[in-house]
Amino acid sequence: MNAADSKSPDSANWRDLYRAAILELDPMKMFERIAEAEKALRQRAKELFQTPGDNIEEEQALDDSMYALHALQSAGKRSSEMGERNPQAARYQRTGTW
Repeated sequence: MNAADSKSPDSANWRDLYRAAILELDPMKMFERIAEAEKALRQRAKELFQTPGDNIEEEQALDDSMYALHALQSAGKRSSEMGERNPQAARYQRTGTW
């Protein structure tokens, strides 16, 4: 049995919240989803720290996911700041249409 077969419901929960955050298109909801996902990732990391055994794959997935959420949050903040300075340009950047 590998680590993927022994995932707890909490493990699946952080993954679902992570996916919801990175796929969110509404900038206002995105920051909320990022916060929810980060909370779940921290909780799962605590659980793994207290769990004996080799959890390196999930620990690495948690690290990678947290890094991606921070990058998404930074990009979202820059986009918001740009929108405050130039609302027209921000609208085009968020939708991807020129």
